[in-house]
Amino acid sequence: MGSSDGKVVAVIMAGGPTKGTRFRPLSLNIPKPLFPLAGQPMVHHPISACKRIPNLAQIYLVGFYEEREFTLYVSSISTELRVPVRYLKEDKPRGSAGGLYNFRDLIMEDNPSHIFLLNCDVCCSFPLPEMLEAHKRYGGMGTILVSKVSAESASQFGELVADPVTNELLHYTEKPETFVSDRINCGVYVFTPDIFTAIQGVSSQRKDRANLRRLSSFEALQSATRNPPSGFVRLDQDILTPFAGKKQLYTYETMDFWEQIKTPGMSLKCSALYLAQFRFTSPNLLASGDGTKNATIIGDVYIHPSAKVHPSAKIGPNVSISANARIGAGVRLISCIILDGVEIMENSVVVHAILGWKSSIGKWSRVQAEGDYNAKLGITILGEAVAVEDEVVVTNSIVLPNKTLNVSVQDEILL
Repeated sequence: MGSSDGKVVAVIMAGGPTKGTRFRPLSLNIPKPLFPLAGQPMVHHPISACKRIPNLAQIYLVGFYEEREFTLYVSSISTELRVPVRYLKEDKPRGSAGGLYNFRDLIMEDNPSHIFLLNCDVCCSFPLPEMLEAHKRYGGMGTILVSKVSAESASQFGELVADPVTNELLHYTEKPETFVSDRINCGVYVFTPDIFTAIQGVSSQRKDRANLRRLSSFEALQSATRNPPSGFVRLDQDILTPFAGKKQLYTYETMDFWEQIKTPGMSLKCSALYLAQFRFTSPNLLASGDGTKNATIIGDVYIHPSAKVHPSAKIGPNVSISANARIGAGVRLISCIILDGVEIMENSVVVHAILGWKSSIGKWSRVQAEGDYNAKLGITILGEAVAVEDEVVVTNSIVLPNKTLNVSVQDEILL
């Protein structure tokens, strides 16, 4: 194991285009990790949290997107945070642990004593320095961030049992059919470099088993459909489950918010959580106004400096307005994400909705939904360049890009 004050490297798993299908139509225009939550790209929140880790040497983004899609962002965030950020493109699926192992030489270039591994589609307060301190006290190979959830929702995640005194991980099972525990895996980890030895061990065992099976051509034929290739190693089933109860893995429980960002609905909820967190971490990013010189602001609101908002508009709570948006007189915005270049004409109302890039909302129109973040049509989503004409009401609907709506719609997916 490395020295307690050695360098730290962070790896953020960004996924890829085939993984973000539930995020459509928003992911048709932009890689999901770059979709803005609270005015900042989704991946910006874990990256900026990494900045607080002592002795941070490097941040790697690992994913299946083309490198050119991240070039501008990686360059600007490296300059802004003064930490080297680099995008690494995976060439084939290897599982979460296999993907980490594939880039082990680069990750170990700075000879780090600890490696953070984070999933991009996680929304939380990322208590990374506190996790690192706890991990050093435990003295194991890895520490997992865990959270307590309702018994009903626990089965959607990896459930785990930990020793209440030592916090050692005793048992881990991924998405069990029967209830195991209300403590779940948050998808945020810190490891020593020993994790690479563990991953290599799993891979070697697979190769050995495959070689043995070749002795029987019938068994080889059967197992080819059942078993993943030797280089495909999943962190949950192949590392966490077998190493539980062996004094190698420990847990650190967060009492703050935690959500997974799988759908556009959840992105709206997580945008609200990050806006609320700005009160404590970045109050300068939150807008203010009382309707005299600036629009009336209620609750947590982010407005990009280049956006134009009429002083008679009323904005918030939970509103994020992106670059070059134009918000007209008498407009009311509640719980919504307004993307770049959107125009909302006077006296229109937007509630529980995401308005896509360069969309336009006519006068006296409403774009609204019930606000059920988990339901398929719980929020209204307009894709890029959707035009809603004057006095049209769009309720609980998803509209794909480049559509013009001149009649009201409800509970519809407009292709």
